[in-house]
This record gives sequence, structure tokens and C-alpha cells, in this order.
Amino acid sequence: MSVTKSSSQSGDRRVRRTRATLQRALIDLVEERDLSQVSVADVVDRAEVSRSTFYDHYRDVHELAEAASTSMIDDMIGFVLALDPAPANPSKQPEGPYPALTAFFAHFAEHAGLYRSLLGPTGSARVIEHVRLRTATAAHSSGHLATTDESTAPDTADASGLPHDVPAAFVAGALIGVANDWLQRGCPRTPMEMSALTKPLLLALTAGTQVRPTP
Repeated sequence: MSVTKSSSQSGDRRVRRTRATLQRALIDLVEERDLSQVSVADVVDRAEVSRSTFYDHYRDVHELAEAASTSMIDDMIGFVLALDPAPANPSKQPEGPYPALTAFFAHFAEHAGLYRSLLGPTGSARVIEHVRLRTATAAHSSGHLATTDESTAPDTADASGLPHDVPAAFVAGALIGVANDWLQRGCPRTPMEMSALTKPLLLALTAGTQVRPTP
């Protein structure tokens, strides 16, 4: 018996709804406690679904955490791509922070509880690597940096094809490192202040990568 298109779409909608429910439950729980203290039992209880339903979609809490943070990571990647690619000459830059950098830090602040748990010392190594790779891929694709690889920039949605691009890896590690340090300290500065402090460092990096290294 063949499956009709409408029943297939209905099944897809149910899957999306169930996953969204589980992800929202985890996000809510992580705002209350560290990720390391959240169990599958906590998630299914908050989501009001069965344990078997959870395992139909995710292997464990860490896999759910990666899925739950994907849409927010996509927002963050948008901020990286929005950074002005013109800053090769810092003297021509306007004073003040980048609006895109301010948005980058504001994004972290808005979801501070989640990111503090996911990126902190008791967080998920898989999520940390996921964020790092997505940010590096965005930096590679954005045109801000003179990449150290001649290949075509990969899609930002798929980090598997990212070549060995040292400047992109550097800016990704720097941005994530600075944001994580800020989060773990309780966000002592505002997103705008963080943007103003980070801007000259990013400008220096951008200016320094305009000349490709000699092989």
C-alpha cells in the first residue's frame, strides 16, 4: 500500500512538532540548571511525551542540545556574515561598534543560560564543535578574510566541506572564545561594549589577512 503525499506531509509535520516540543523543553530546562544536570527523564517530563518518543528522535540529551541550538546558531551565523567586509583600511572605519557585532553579542546575552551551559566547562563538546565549525564556515564564506585556500566557499549550512582556512578558523575561535568568556563571567559588559572592544581586534585581523602568505 503506497503512502499518499498528504499522509507523508502530515507525518513530517508531526515529527517537526515533536522535535520542536522536545527542543523547547530542553531550552527551558537549561535556563534553570546546567546542561549536565538535565536528564532524558527531565526532558520528557517537561515536554509531556514518552521516553520512547524521545529516543525515536534523539540518542541523548547532548544530541537534542545540538538540535535545539541549531536555529539560534543560524541567527548567529547571520551576524558573522553581516560584518562589514570593507574594513581592510581601519582608518576609513566609522567610530563606534559594529551593529552586527553588537547583534552577535546580544544574541548570546538573550540566550545566556543556554549558551553558558552548552559552551561552558560542563557543556557539550559536540555543540562546541558544531558552533565553531558553523562560525568558521561563515567566516570563510563571508569575504571578510583573504582565505588561505583557493577552493570555492562551501555552503554555511554544511561545514563538512570547509577547507583548511587558517584566518576563518582563527576568527571563529576568537569570536566564540570571547563570547564564551563573557558568558561565563556573567556578561559583565553590555553587548555594545563588547562590540566596541572586539571591533579593533577584528579590524586588525582583517587587515592582516588581506595579503596572502607566501607558500
